[in-house]
Amino acid sequence: MEREVFDKSILVVGGGISGLTTALEAAETGYRVILVEKEAFLGGRVARLNKYYTKLCPPSCGLEINFKRIKRNPNIQYFTLAEVESVSGEEGNYDVAIRVQPRYVNDNCTACGECEKVCVTEIENDFNLGMDKTKAAYIPYQLAFPMKYVLAPEIIGTDEAKKCLEACKYNAIDLGMQSETINVKVGSIVVTSGWKPYDASKIDNLGFGKYENVITNVMMERLAAPNGPTNGKILRPSDGKEVKNVIFVQCAGSRDENHLPYCSAVCCLASLKQATYVREQYQESKVTIFYIDIRAIGRFEDFYTKVQSDENVSFIKGKVAKVEEDPATKDPIVEVEDTLSGEKIKAKADLVVLATGIVPNMSDNKIPVNITCDEFGFAVSDPSKTGIYAAGCAKRPIGVAGAVQDATGAALKAIQSTLRRVTNG
Repeated sequence: MEREVFDKSILVVGGGISGLTTALEAAETGYRVILVEKEAFLGGRVARLNKYYTKLCPPSCGLEINFKRIKRNPNIQYFTLAEVESVSGEEGNYDVAIRVQPRYVNDNCTACGECEKVCVTEIENDFNLGMDKTKAAYIPYQLAFPMKYVLAPEIIGTDEAKKCLEACKYNAIDLGMQSETINVKVGSIVVTSGWKPYDASKIDNLGFGKYENVITNVMMERLAAPNGPTNGKILRPSDGKEVKNVIFVQCAGSRDENHLPYCSAVCCLASLKQATYVREQYQESKVTIFYIDIRAIGRFEDFYTKVQSDENVSFIKGKVAKVEEDPATKDPIVEVEDTLSGEKIKAKADLVVLATGIVPNMSDNKIPVNITCDEFGFAVSDPSKTGIYAAGCAKRPIGVAGAVQDATGAALKAIQSTLRRVTNG
């Protein structure tokens, strides 16, 4: 099925914090915006955070404000479960094909939950990074936008899907929904495709995927979140035990020529933040952070100093050589050399958290746009190419505040491209 939208607009590819900011800044200036997101909800990685550093406030309030701005702004048209299939043309006159996958739920949905009640099949919960299960009729998370259910493809064509259909009082379920291609005309494009964590299973010596109680920093964020797999209680995966001794391993794969030779910028601050999660939840807990360098530049230095002042948080300079496991207790054992004292350390913990780095989604999920990328997949500014721009972690590892600022700049560039089209006729 094909639809055409003959509307000169700005296309934003990616609905995370950078994409939301770009779309809102442009739309509130009076420009039409088409926002495309491959997941079933807007908000991206920020929606999965427990708290922002350094104020340690939840992201839900900021996202909710942005979602309200989208709802009341007729200049923004958004598509979820959608990806850009093709782009042709030039600055001011691009033809774009967007492929939208079926949600099997239409705009009649009131999120009443009756379909979920009759659904029995469970699938891996992608929002919680596979750490728990969710029903095959689901809302991605409590504050998801759009607030509409999704039926997983796994149950389409089954009796269970028919039960969901029968349970719906609002004619919101459409089991015959098909993927469709939407053709749009836009004047400029902003790529805000975001990031993913480096695959820690590639780091053989650190035990991820081999030992249950070795997790990544993004997993830790979900464990600490009230809407996470453990309802905010930080429990170790192997036995649900409360964690009283946690080790953070910095630069897990980052600044390493065998993995990511660059610094991912936010990992140190993320670990400092997560150390406060443990300390606030368990009063007698101890945290050890093994690091190469702590990078908390400018105004973030105060946050580092605050965490450092906690006598139950230890900082040891040294790159971790190996993580093993005590088979009797499943406690991870970390081997590292303290580079300041020269002492070789074997430290046992309840839980080890790997500070994995940021990898641009464009590194292996190519968007069909004419944009220059470096060897790692980050977009590179090219003054000779105008009309298509990048923002946020599509360009470089960056925190939320920096991503918002960068996206505002990208919105201005996109507007200028559209203005050039109008001026040149």
